[in-house]
Amino acid sequence: MSTFLRRYKENVLLQKRCKVIVDIIMIVVFAYSLVLFTCDRTMIHGNSMKPTIENENTILINRMAYALSSPSRFDIVAFKKRGIQSNKVYVKRIIGMPGDTIQIKDKQIYVNGELLSDDKYNDNILTPGIAAQELTLKENEYFLMGDNRNNSEDSRFANIGLVKKEDIIGMVWMIVAPFENIKIIT
Repeated sequence: MSTFLRRYKENVLLQKRCKVIVDIIMIVVFAYSLVLFTCDRTMIHGNSMKPTIENENTILINRMAYALSSPSRFDIVAFKKRGIQSNKVYVKRIIGMPGDTIQIKDKQIYVNGELLSDDKYNDNILTPGIAAQELTLKENEYFLMGDNRNNSEDSRFANIGLVKKEDIIGMVWMIVAPFENIKIIT
């Protein structure tokens, strides 16, 4: 009987190990499928989002982030320029929301007449661009800037300008390469 019990226990233990392995494989397949069908991957070219995102970092963009909600101030979003047939994806931080007034004066950003105090990248802005004069954002328009304020092609310049919600691809979710830079974006 003891041989039978020992074999029975070994068999039960083997079944539990197999179940754990199958569960792990299922979780990995589910996570991979979720990322595959809801995210885009792109490489960043340039230093406009430094230090948050470095040149040649590969990022994941959550395409579903705004399916049920709208972008928020300080979200980092990926977008394409309206009217341009290109695969180039731009990545910038939302500074101005629909209905806001934006102005860059005295080297600082003002939203609705108040200094943008929650901005963690409050460098002295040397080039205000079109925001030197007060801008009022229409419905579904966003004012975006790179974190590297003085080295960013963004909404201050006519070639990018204000970004419409329908041009936003999604929210930047995480850096996936190179290995030493892997992190969730906040």
